[in-house]
Amino acid sequence: MLELKAILLTQGMHGMVSQVEGLAKALNLNFKHQNIKLKTFWNYIPPKFSPISENLVKEKFVCDSKVIISCGRKSVIPSIALKKRLGNEIFTIHIQDPKVSFKHFDLIISPEHDNINGDNVINTKGAIHYLTKKEIKENSNYLDINPDKKKQIVSFIIGGPNKYYDYSDQELHKLFTKVKTLFTPDKFKIVIIPSYRTPEEVIKKVYDAFSSNHHVVKTVDKKAYLSSLAIADFTIVTCDSTSMISEAAVTGKPVYIAMMKPKKRNARFKKFYSQLNNLGITKELNNVVENWSYENLNEASRIAPLIKSRMKQNGII
Repeated sequence: MLELKAILLTQGMHGMVSQVEGLAKALNLNFKHQNIKLKTFWNYIPPKFSPISENLVKEKFVCDSKVIISCGRKSVIPSIALKKRLGNEIFTIHIQDPKVSFKHFDLIISPEHDNINGDNVINTKGAIHYLTKKEIKENSNYLDINPDKKKQIVSFIIGGPNKYYDYSDQELHKLFTKVKTLFTPDKFKIVIIPSYRTPEEVIKKVYDAFSSNHHVVKTVDKKAYLSSLAIADFTIVTCDSTSMISEAAVTGKPVYIAMMKPKKRNARFKKFYSQLNNLGITKELNNVVENWSYENLNEASRIAPLIKSRMKQNGII
């Protein structure tokens, strides 16, 4: 059988790219990314009120693939428009709640904490992603941190502000103080990793708070991220990123969620935290350091056979 080709439609944000690429890899697809930019006016219009037209996209692209995997609000209309034009010639998968009728897609992949269900919906525990234990291991030496048998390694992964968490000075001070008090430099080496959403001013505050006794990566560096996950005995991830918490869960190592005070009701996040806690994967960062293990979470691999079965029914494979 010829290798199937896929186009991955996103706005280019790390969390979205990780999800579409992770699914494409799990399905063994030959894929290419297409960064979606809508014409200015349509950036402000929800998909359910937008016309189904490929003309909404600033940069047109050729669809030369059998599979379309989309994620994010801006990718909804381009995917639906391609399906309208090409019909059963293509198989469309949207990740997360598209906020339009589910009938527009062949499949929707959504985490359980999004609370959506349907005949063409497959639910996952946490977010799917592109990290694998193999890739993490291959980058274990990248950070070149000299091992100290007296100290355990802590990977502290920082997200960034969103509509639920504002990363105020007060919240950051409380968080940094808790981490430094728990993981003291006589017993632990903390490796701090920023993400694509971490503002420069937050990275500076992290550096000021941790650089004297620990290791701060000051730039966004995927290899450093992978390396930190490989060498860590414990991982801490800020509560704002379900994607990075899910990625850390592929390691099978203890994952602490560093909570901050939300600025609005965060029911979806709470359901996600509770689910991973009940699975024995995560704990809230409190006042004690514990060690535990669990079966690593790899939802993309789990759902891949289910998706292939649907693709076979539709004649795509």
